[in-house]
Amino acid sequence: MKKLILINPVSHRSGYMLSRISRFQPLNLAYVAAVTPSNWDIKIIDENFEEFSFEKADLVGITAFSSNINRAYEIARIYRENNIKVVLGGIHASMNKEEALKYVDSVVVGEVENVWEQVLSDFENNRLSSTYTGPQIDLDTFKIQPRRKLLHPDYFWQSVQTSRGCPFNCNFCSVTKYMGNEYRQRSVSDILDEIQNIDGNYITFVDDNLVGYSEKSRNRAKTLFKNMIKKKLKKKWWMQTSINAADDEEVVKLAAKAGCMFVFIGFETIEQQTLKDMHKGVNLKTGVENYKNIVKIFHKYGIGVLGAFIIGNDFESPKYYKQLADFLIQSSIDIFQISILTPLPGTELMRKLQKKDRLLYQDFPKDWDRYRFSYLVHNPNGINHDDVYTGDNYLKIRLYSFPVFYYRMIKSLLQIRNPYNFYVVYKLNKALKTSWQNSHYYSKYPHKFLKS
Repeated sequence: MKKLILINPVSHRSGYMLSRISRFQPLNLAYVAAVTPSNWDIKIIDENFEEFSFEKADLVGITAFSSNINRAYEIARIYRENNIKVVLGGIHASMNKEEALKYVDSVVVGEVENVWEQVLSDFENNRLSSTYTGPQIDLDTFKIQPRRKLLHPDYFWQSVQTSRGCPFNCNFCSVTKYMGNEYRQRSVSDILDEIQNIDGNYITFVDDNLVGYSEKSRNRAKTLFKNMIKKKLKKKWWMQTSINAADDEEVVKLAAKAGCMFVFIGFETIEQQTLKDMHKGVNLKTGVENYKNIVKIFHKYGIGVLGAFIIGNDFESPKYYKQLADFLIQSSIDIFQISILTPLPGTELMRKLQKKDRLLYQDFPKDWDRYRFSYLVHNPNGINHDDVYTGDNYLKIRLYSFPVFYYRMIKSLLQIRNPYNFYVVYKLNKALKTSWQNSHYYSKYPHKFLKS
């Protein structure tokens, strides 16, 4: 049998990624394995758990984001020096095909499942093309289940994907360009079949928005949750969704009964103009003044809230960071992901900053290592770099220091009223705190220098 090695490269092991409770399975590699013909022997090497060590293979497939693309190129070089062909896929390669082709033999642009068999056939017949473009998959007819047995067994969460695509076009996100603006959904019966065959008790739905954007998608979510309850699957899980999921309280109630522990929501900012610049229409419609009410609805049913916020936007100020810190502490949000605005390939934000010559680091591919949400890689208008890093430290010192951290945790426990859900909330807080303390700016920009 020919041997195929699939690799998930990891270049930065931060405190967050070192925590078992915050790691993600490379589900895309399990799907690649699922559409690989049976005459191939397959192994997945996952650097989340083990550092790569060269193994002989007939063909190698690698997936990567921008933040770990250089590690992917490094591994690809090792195999190519041994005359082994390398195929690269994923969002970075799809957005930067010409760059990627300097370091690998072939690039798959877009969704791999419907072209992978052709890639392997061409390889076996010595006619491997430099580029393959995968069409968007009809998830109604795509019945293949990922080969999750090939994934590392020590993941806490088992990943499940039920939809692809996003009709929104937030200026910092490339999902719409990569997966399309049509929200494509798998059938509830297929999802239930997959969940029933998962051995673990904890699931993460890796959809960009499990509940979706329309009445049809909300009804599908309700049907899914109702059937999870009816079948007594007894899985604990979390999902990413938009702020408007709370508009339909029945969705939240059913999610809780079906085992939802917490939700990830992109609140992004408390500045109206910044939301407009981000094209975050659903947040604008809800209104910043209603953020706290959204959190209360999830808490009503015992679901925790992980709120994502972005700093480093134009015209922020030390005063804004102080206002934001006060808001976050009072918001009752349980977990905070505070990241620095990062223009990624394929986004409107990247095009805008490149056009205006505002990128600070453009020695690609080397500088992709900085594009990981903890570096300021552009010149924001109206604020200097030191104030952004200092502001980030200020926010996190406020959130994680005594007595506020313990006040927040006690408040979360009382509002969620579920010890299992709270335990996950607590562990994620600890992981995010450790990640911040391991950051490159943690000790360099003490918050006491935040200007009035």
